[in-house]
Amino acid sequence: MTQTVLADRLAATSALRKRGDGGHIPVTPVELFFDLVYVFTIIQLSHYLLEHQTWLGALEAATLFAAVWWAWNYTAWAANWIDPDHAAGRGLMLTLMACALLMAVSIHYAFGYRAWLFALAYVAMALIRAGYMAWVMRGTRMGQNYAQLGIWSAVSGLFWIAGAVVDDARLPLWILAVLIDYAAPYAGFWVPGRGVTPMKSWTLKGLHLLERNQLVFIIALGESILLLGGTMVGADLSGPLFVTAAIGFLLIVTLWWLYFGHIGAAGEHAFEQASEQTKLARAGLAYAHGIMVCGAIVVAVGIEEMIAHPVDPAHLPAIIITTVGPLIFLVGNALFHLTVARRIPAIFLLPLLALPAVGYAVHAAHAPSLVLGLGVLTTMLVTALWPAIRGQSV
Repeated sequence: MTQTVLADRLAATSALRKRGDGGHIPVTPVELFFDLVYVFTIIQLSHYLLEHQTWLGALEAATLFAAVWWAWNYTAWAANWIDPDHAAGRGLMLTLMACALLMAVSIHYAFGYRAWLFALAYVAMALIRAGYMAWVMRGTRMGQNYAQLGIWSAVSGLFWIAGAVVDDARLPLWILAVLIDYAAPYAGFWVPGRGVTPMKSWTLKGLHLLERNQLVFIIALGESILLLGGTMVGADLSGPLFVTAAIGFLLIVTLWWLYFGHIGAAGEHAFEQASEQTKLARAGLAYAHGIMVCGAIVVAVGIEEMIAHPVDPAHLPAIIITTVGPLIFLVGNALFHLTVARRIPAIFLLPLLALPAVGYAVHAAHAPSLVLGLGVLTTMLVTALWPAIRGQSV
């Protein structure tokens, strides 16, 4: 009896959102407050890549990003069912926020002496979230869904912890953990004896989740503004610096336009009309938006490199970062297009071919960063403005 009373108090069904048959679930102040941690997290990730401009450093940064993105993604999904304005829901969100903050403060030394903190915070966040959601929705299909998700999180957690313990095998173990986490939804969170969790059993409200993803993408673009402005504060305000800063600013605007000007409205329409909201959200939000956010972070690093050395010959790591960042973003954008509009714009072939060519030409000619930025910006501007050039609506 006591256990039942305790469960009813800590995980009362009143902590779940009132969903109804339709309508839009609003984003709450608690969710926006939670996202503040990810402002700091994205800064830490971009600085990690800035300081580790090697293939190994890029792979480490990608692994760390995959973890922090998945932690944010699953929390955003949980808030689709839990009410963050309820006392119990607020407690869950703040607890997860504390875990996310611990992950963020350990990023800089995650492959060093703070590996244990990063791994424990990530695993704790995953198990607390899945466990609470299974508990609050106990006795329902969704409760079983979250219980199976929790089992997959526990399995991947073994590899996260093992990686923190075994220094020499940390990166491969953490990559394996990431693969388990990202494969789980496509495996239907299959568990022996229980089978899979049917997609239609995840009763999602897609517009709420789309708005959450749009907001975190803007946060990622904000890191470019922070790096651009921060670099200008400590630099001599010369003509080349202003030109390079203008290039960086316009590149940020271009990414924003390629998302909100080209596909933002189509995404909203798709979620308003979709009968299988969860399937649409899985590909279009969990994966596509993760790739776009990753691309925006890499673009921020490329912009910082350009502004810091506008007239110096661009070195190879900076060339790769500056050209690959927009390509990563466009891969995610193309996947989002394919998910919500069932097509990929043909103009996306232009940057796929032109950006590597720009990078090669700059490297061969030992051209300055300003020229590199101009080539990348021109390619992305043509990509973004092509519908207008052709007289088409976007």
